[in-house]
Amino acid sequence: MGIPNKSEEGQEDLIKEVNKNHFLQDITGQNISSGLISSTLVMTGPAIIILQAAASGGFTGQQTVNWMFAVYFFGGLFGIVMSLLFRIPITGGHSITGVAFLATVTSHFTYSQLIGGYVMSGLLIFLIGMSGLFTKIIKWVPKEVIAAMLAGLVTGYVVQLVPATKDMPLVGGAALLSFFICTKYSKRLPPVMVAVAAAFIALFLTEDLTKPVKEMAFFLPSIQTPEFTWMGMLTLAVPLAMLILSNDAAPGIGALESSHYDPPIRKIVSFSGIFSILAAFTGGQSANIAGMMTAISAGPDSGPRPKRYMAAFISGIVTLLFGVFAWKIVPFIQSLPQAFVSMLAGFALIGVLHSSLQQGFSANRYRLSALAAFVTTLSNVSFLHISAPVWALIFGAFIARTVEKQP
Repeated sequence: MGIPNKSEEGQEDLIKEVNKNHFLQDITGQNISSGLISSTLVMTGPAIIILQAAASGGFTGQQTVNWMFAVYFFGGLFGIVMSLLFRIPITGGHSITGVAFLATVTSHFTYSQLIGGYVMSGLLIFLIGMSGLFTKIIKWVPKEVIAAMLAGLVTGYVVQLVPATKDMPLVGGAALLSFFICTKYSKRLPPVMVAVAAAFIALFLTEDLTKPVKEMAFFLPSIQTPEFTWMGMLTLAVPLAMLILSNDAAPGIGALESSHYDPPIRKIVSFSGIFSILAAFTGGQSANIAGMMTAISAGPDSGPRPKRYMAAFISGIVTLLFGVFAWKIVPFIQSLPQAFVSMLAGFALIGVLHSSLQQGFSANRYRLSALAAFVTTLSNVSFLHISAPVWALIFGAFIARTVEKQP
């Protein structure tokens, strides 16, 4: 009989304490604030990138709305279910890095093949969660290689900030100034959210937005028919699952552990797979634990630790409603100037680019592997119908396991 784990005992005490009261009694001003900030983060830049990826793939208006509905509705539902089930701030959303990856491959597959890839990706995540292989798979491809590949994926979006600011100097200037001021002086508000808010305010004050918004009739999201192919498995499902596990599940679980929670890792990953499969059948790439959003909800600004799970719950409610009203939101975003849309996408990925470059190149090991992955992804060249990010992982992992093999 083993010695009881103190963290597990503390977690059980917390759960018992919370269960004494109805969960709505745990709502506080602090967890409401964190929940709203968390949901706003996923509803701004990531939504823009979805629309850009949909345009790259030639999606119809209904397919685009289905995509938005799927990832936000089921992502929000994931956060609601998980936070209430385990009473810890497991926050749901969708994979922004997954969307950035899809923007490079949507034109290479039919819509049905994309749906099939999403379903297989969710199934892979579920099986990995159930088997406990999560840690082993992440270790097979060095984290530096994955980070460098991700940096290559998002660099193009962030670079667009420069021409977008040139085209709209007042809007871009206001957004950049707000971003830098918030970065320096505020630890509570995410700089990206402040920059996006400043950009919208400047846009409405300085630009003529008389262009009519194309109305879209309400329709119920429908079940999409998947087409399963080996190419979809190798070049779409596997990389997408790896991105979700390494850039969403791992940071989210890490944030919970750093806040002294004892997250049920297998269940979090498995449920991420289940909800991603549900999202896939309605047109979305994933619905999973969201790393950055979970970090916000689990942090000390969310109030007393036993009540922080309500931040994830509130974030889930707002995110879910955003998906329900996607049929109204999508036409509005599509009516915005293209330079403004590019600007928002760039701001949304600044943090991802910074952390990816830091993780990929700050250590002394695997620098050549990371550089190969970064340059290959940045080239955006596909070969044998396999996209650049996939080749980047292959080349990077090969160099890491041969040329730069660690003793």
